[in-house]
Amino acid sequence: MIRVLIADDQAMVRTGFGMIIGAQSDMEVVGEAADGVVAVELARRLRPDVVLLDIRMPRLDGLEALRLLAGPGVADPIRVVVVTTFDLDEYVHTALSNGACGFLLKDSGPALLVEAVRAAVSGDALISPSITVRLLEHLSSPAPVRGDTGLSPRELDVVKLVARGLTNAEIAAQLFIAVGTVKTHLASVQMKLKARNRVEIAAWAWERRLIG
Repeated sequence: MIRVLIADDQAMVRTGFGMIIGAQSDMEVVGEAADGVVAVELARRLRPDVVLLDIRMPRLDGLEALRLLAGPGVADPIRVVVVTTFDLDEYVHTALSNGACGFLLKDSGPALLVEAVRAAVSGDALISPSITVRLLEHLSSPAPVRGDTGLSPRELDVVKLVARGLTNAEIAAQLFIAVGTVKTHLASVQMKLKARNRVEIAAWAWERRLIG
């Protein structure tokens, strides 16, 4: 079972996330916290597989709680996915610098929330598609397309859709393939590009002008 801790100052949000996580056959909620101090306390004591962490919380904000749980210098970091209403670039950069395994907006929907938890467990990082696209649009000095990557035409199709911010399920629907096949292609792409996650795959595509 994937053990999840939910930290958010709104009871309705905790309940909603709890219902989504609880509906998965391989996930369970092991604790809830209404402020940052309790979130850090519970995370250190319960050692969940993933913490879903809000940013604006009483006593200790989520970014500071994240730094304590997964930031630079933490000996045994805990996987944290930030889930917030606020998509400020400053928050995104700070969260990723402090070790976040994902950054989602609260209106991203149940499917993306579950996918983010699974990605965190597998060592990947998932960022809300709209945020990914916005951040990557700011890249400067794009590099020319190189043909020495070894990517197949289908893998390039998947890469382009990742760079446009589509989820695995959306990519599967657009290419008329199974979600499992998308994951297989992404694993191959990560190996060939030496990318750690789909964010780096998307950055590679934007830098090489694969996205119009």
